[in-house]
Amino acid sequence: MPTRATRTSTPPRRARLLIATRKGLWTLTSDAARRSWKLSSPAFLGHIVHHAVQDPRDGRTLLAAARTGHLGPTVFRSQDNGRTWKEASAPPAFAPDSGRVVDHTFWLTPGHASQPGAWYAGTSPQGLFRTRDGGVTWEGVAGFNAHPQRKAWCGGDQDGTPDGPKMHSVLVDPRDPAHLYIAMSSGGVFESTDEGRDWHPLNQGVAALFLPQPDPEFGHDPHCVRFAAGNPDRLYQQNHCGIYRLDRPATRWVRIGESMPKSVGDIGLPMVAHPHDPEAAWVFPMDGTDVWPRTSPGGKPAAYRTRDGGKTWKRQSDGMPSSQAWWTVKRQAMTADQFSTAGVYFGTTSGEVWGSRDEGRTWKRLAQHLPEIYALEPA
Repeated sequence: MPTRATRTSTPPRRARLLIATRKGLWTLTSDAARRSWKLSSPAFLGHIVHHAVQDPRDGRTLLAAARTGHLGPTVFRSQDNGRTWKEASAPPAFAPDSGRVVDHTFWLTPGHASQPGAWYAGTSPQGLFRTRDGGVTWEGVAGFNAHPQRKAWCGGDQDGTPDGPKMHSVLVDPRDPAHLYIAMSSGGVFESTDEGRDWHPLNQGVAALFLPQPDPEFGHDPHCVRFAAGNPDRLYQQNHCGIYRLDRPATRWVRIGESMPKSVGDIGLPMVAHPHDPEAAWVFPMDGTDVWPRTSPGGKPAAYRTRDGGKTWKRQSDGMPSSQAWWTVKRQAMTADQFSTAGVYFGTTSGEVWGSRDEGRTWKRLAQHLPEIYALEPA
């Protein structure tokens, strides 16, 4: 059974958020009480920033995945917490003879603690890339990119995913650098136990209502997958077709979103695991009915939290607009900090950042008037 993770002995001195948007990258920094927040000036103003992540292994290196207008997709690296940036000399790119071109790098994940300088990147169309020098040069992970089943897994290189098909949710088992998970929209969740040399689908039990086969081996549309805190044998998944949990060594996902209110449903984009409690997680539902308007259901936004592994969910909206708020939250745009009483944060498609310093009980708008927010990560 999952156990509660050990909390950090040294509490953070402040909270800091990296805000990746359609028009640049901002940071938002708090005082120690997380009551007062200050927004920085933008970096990469005018460029699409899909993801920005701090390296937890050194606490100062940042990587940012950007699509820089006519210059195309690239990755930038900062070794001084964002004061200065340098572009990768060889950003993620498919082999010239592959017939594929990276439209944008969508997801960044630091490598295992035993491999300083290692990072993974997921791209659109679906591709997996790795760097071993801290983001200066990237190479394709041939075990996936050249896998004989790759095209079948991905359903070709074009699908109906807004802004193109994507690889995301690259997870590295903290116990074993060779044990990896990836998720693809579309394609599904896949697992490797040999550092990416080979892969197999891991989608049993997940609905794919948009496919003719009710329980296919692959072809699913996971939106976000996360490890439970302190328990990498538990995975939480927000999918196009519901909320799920997987407890290894089982290979069949269990739908835990059916206990959500029927009027809200269990469709959304982000999934956030509690930083200390493997039984706890948050989701942010969106309207997935009819033509999929991708707005807050009924214009009434709310986060939902479980404290029992998905058996029950509680609405958390105190402080949010009670009506006429027609935004939603993208899959990378919700996160939590490492304080003993966790702070939870999300960025909206209308350019607002909201935060809670009491694990979602109450919310406060921390920033507004930003471009559409693509990703929000703690630093």
